[in-house]
Amino acid sequence: MEKLMLYKKCQIIVLIPIFLFHVVTSSAQQRDSHVREYLSPIRIVWQQESQLIQGAEYLLRSGHGQANLVNNELCKLSSTGQQHPAILFDFGKELQGGLQIVTGMPASHAPVTIRVRLGESVSEAMCDIDEVNGATNDHAMRDFVISVPWLGVLEVGNSGFRFARIDLLDDSAELHLKEIRAISIFQDIPYKGSFRCNDERLNQIWQTGAYTVHLNMQDYIWDGIKRDRLVWIRDLHPEVMTVNTVFGYNEVIPKSLDLIRDSTPLPQWMTMCTYSLWWILIQRDWYLYQGNLDYLKEQKGHLCDLLQLIMTRIGEDGLEKFNDNEGRFLDWPSCENPLYTKSFH
Repeated sequence: MEKLMLYKKCQIIVLIPIFLFHVVTSSAQQRDSHVREYLSPIRIVWQQESQLIQGAEYLLRSGHGQANLVNNELCKLSSTGQQHPAILFDFGKELQGGLQIVTGMPASHAPVTIRVRLGESVSEAMCDIDEVNGATNDHAMRDFVISVPWLGVLEVGNSGFRFARIDLLDDSAELHLKEIRAISIFQDIPYKGSFRCNDERLNQIWQTGAYTVHLNMQDYIWDGIKRDRLVWIRDLHPEVMTVNTVFGYNEVIPKSLDLIRDSTPLPQWMTMCTYSLWWILIQRDWYLYQGNLDYLKEQKGHLCDLLQLIMTRIGEDGLEKFNDNEGRFLDWPSCENPLYTKSFH
C-alpha cells in the first residue's frame, strides 16, 4: 500500500511539469505580433467651462501609464449641477486603437462617469450621433459613456481616430486626470516600396494611402479602421496591390482570403457574384507578386469549383446570365440603375 501511494505521488510530480509545459507552449502560440504604442496628446484643441478645469497642460507631458499616491501636477475637472467641463485632445496623427486613462485621488472614492468621443477630425469628435451628420457607432464605438476608477488605470476604445473629447457627466463631481494617452496598435513592418516625384503634394497623397493600408493590416486586412472593420473582398484588390508593392508578403492577405472562402462555402457567392470574381483576381495577383505556389495549390479545389459555378451562368452567346437576386453589381452609384447593371454582361 505504501509503495502504491509513493507511485501515485511520483505520478503527480511528473505530470505537473508536463502540464506546465503544455500551458507555456499553448500561450506562446497565441502571442500577438502587433505593437502597442502610447501617445500623449500634442495639443488641447478646445475646452468647455475652462474655469472649471485646472492643470490641463500637465496632460501634454509624456506619461508612463502608472497611477501614484503623489496626486500633484495633474488635471482637475470640477462640475456643478449645471456646468460640466470637457476637453478635446489632438494626438497628432491618425491611429487604430483606444485610450488609456490614468486617474488621481479626488475626495470621493466613487467612480466618475465620463463621455468619450473619438474622431478622425475635430468636427467628428465634437458631434453627436443624430442620423443626419453621418456619425455612427457602427463596427467600432466612437461615442460612449464609461465610469473611471479612483486612483487607477482604464484602457477603453477600439476605433480609428486622431482626436478625443472627454466630458465630465456627473453633477458636483471632481475628476483627477494624471494622464490621457492614445493606444496605437499596428504591425511594426518596414516600408519596402516607395514613391517620390517633384510634386510634394502627390508624395503626401501616396504616403497617406500607404499609411492607411498599414493601419488596416490588423488580424485581417480591413476595409476601414473605424467603419467597415470587415474583410470586404470586392474592395480588397487595391489594398492587396498596395501590400504587394509597399510591404511585400504579409500573412493578413492569405488569412483574409481564406476567411472569405471558408465563410461562404459553394455554391454561395462571396456576398455577390462579382465579389467572387474579385477573389479569383486577387488570388492571381497575389501569386504573381509573391510566387507562393504552395498557397495557390491550396486554393485549387475551391478555384476550380468556383469557376465551374461561374460557367453555369454563361450562356451559349458568351454573355453572363446571372440572376438579379444574385447581386449583379459594379459600384454603388450605379447599383440601383437597371440600365447600368444590365450592361454588366
